[in-house]
Amino acid sequence: MQEQQFAFSLDMLAEATENFHYKNKLGQGGFGAVYKGITRNGNEIAVKNLSAKSTQGNREFMNEVKLVANVQHRNLAKLLGCCAEGNERLLVYEYFPNKSLDTFLFDSEKGRELDWQKPYSIVVGIARGLLSLHEDSQLRIIHRDIKVNNILLDHKLNAKIADFGLAKPFPEDETHIHTRVAGTYG
Repeated sequence: MQEQQFAFSLDMLAEATENFHYKNKLGQGGFGAVYKGITRNGNEIAVKNLSAKSTQGNREFMNEVKLVANVQHRNLAKLLGCCAEGNERLLVYEYFPNKSLDTFLFDSEKGRELDWQKPYSIVVGIARGLLSLHEDSQLRIIHRDIKVNNILLDHKLNAKIADFGLAKPFPEDETHIHTRVAGTYG
């Protein structure tokens, strides 16, 4: 059972991640590192620590909190909460033991776990998640950064779209959006 609170303290997240110890580091994104944590009651979490040096990181933080806090779908990574203390900006997500899709695509050992049905199921899950953002949510959202390392996989290899820092709300009365090229390099 995941944490039900939304506001986390910096002390609580530092304790859960063993003071953001490198052994708990899951990855490094364009705006900061992600750490695995275990809360006092034993729940596993992923803590995205946005770089205090980046003004874009602060915008990404506010964007994710505003857009994702109330959007829920089985193919979207669930935002459990956040922390904004001093210069620290942290987002707390559910933890995914299978990491991201790139782990399976670029690791020959892990790739063997993908029979024909699993990649098909992953693609369908991504499509369902995008459809929920574009059409089914109260606030229509364009993700703008879909890539294999932003597709997380749960314990059953179900796809969950993550990282909404570059997402934009899409007006309901518009049929298409005009925007500049967005996303992260890589």
